Amino acid sequence: MAKGKKTKQAKSKTITLKEAENCVELTLEGVRRLNLGFKELAAVPKCIQKLCEMDELDLSRNLIAKVPDFIGNFVKIRVLDLHSNYLEELPVTIGRLQTLLVLNLCNNRLKSLPSEIGLLKNLQTLNLGINQLESLPFSISALKDLRHIGLSDNRFTRVPGCLQKLSNLERINLDRNPIATEEVPSNESLMMAQRFYLVRELDLCEDCLNKCQTERKKVEDVENRKETLLGIPNLVTQEDKEM
Repeated sequence: MAKGKKTKQAKSKTITLKEAENCVELTLEGVRRLNLGFKELAAVPKCIQKLCEMDELDLSRNLIAKVPDFIGNFVKIRVLDLHSNYLEELPVTIGRLQTLLVLNLCNNRLKSLPSEIGLLKNLQTLNLGINQLESLPFSISALKDLRHIGLSDNRFTRVPGCLQKLSNLERINLDRNPIATEEVPSNESLMMAQRFYLVRELDLCEDCLNKCQTERKKVEDVENRKETLLGIPNLVTQEDKEM
């Protein structure tokens, strides 16, 4: 679903438990996925509470405006995909999903997030692109395993301060937000950091050593500029069209 959502919703459908069971997929790795994506659902079916043992739950590309509290019963899921719906908020019970690794909320109508999202201690990927967010709850700073976060196409006017606490963060996408360009170093400059590997100087030839020292100096200059402008060390950005 493109960023410009359709204004006239199609007639919604309901789904029975038997139909939901027929949507359960089993991968070669033994992952159990309940795939209810693109079903024209206006609400999360209550019957799927009986299928809460799933490893992955896909409710993407529907007409869902609200996530029910019983989503917190899916305590074993590692992937929750809700992209391209009409969500304006999330229930606080989202914080019960302690095994969640990937949470995709892209292309909705979210204006805020509950602080309980900071309880998702194992979360590695969080996609919040194409929403109406102006800020993030500081509790996100507790997501120590977070590696990828998508914040493109929102309403951020500055880089969220909570991100400075995420030492394992590898990629962040803030494209197409109303952030002053002089406040954010270019992707090209910051991506230099990803080309460094830890080696001993004595293992390098003279030419390679000189090259590494030159590249390191460039990255240090960028980091010093970031600290001066933003006060956020070690924040790496990279263009990622899917986040």
